[in-house]
Amino acid sequence: MAVDAAGKPVRFIVTSGTVTDCSQAKNLIKDTGAKYLLNEIIETAQDAGMEVIIPPKKRRKVSREYDKNAYKLRHIIENTFLKLKQWRGIATRYVKNLQSMIAAVQIRCIALCINSL
Repeated sequence: MAVDAAGKPVRFIVTSGTVTDCSQAKNLIKDTGAKYLLNEIIETAQDAGMEVIIPPKKRRKVSREYDKNAYKLRHIIENTFLKLKQWRGIATRYVKNLQSMIAAVQIRCIALCINSL
């Protein structure tokens, strides 16, 4: 899921439960116009002109700099996921087909946007 600075969902991709988030990141961030990326897709983000603000792993020999204050904004994305998953049907994936899951996520995203007005 991609969210704006206010935590409103902008774009999401629904996959099967066994698909990693990283495999969908290129499709998710393409043409968003984002400045920052809070994920592990560093090369893709840099190619798209985004500033990577993910702290490097401590075991890396070569450490890279990152903006610690900007990284603290990750709670906006985390809170959006928490609000989305408060709807039990989404959190547990009760729906039987993809179209129903997409509809449920869209309805919840609309509710989140309306409630934030």
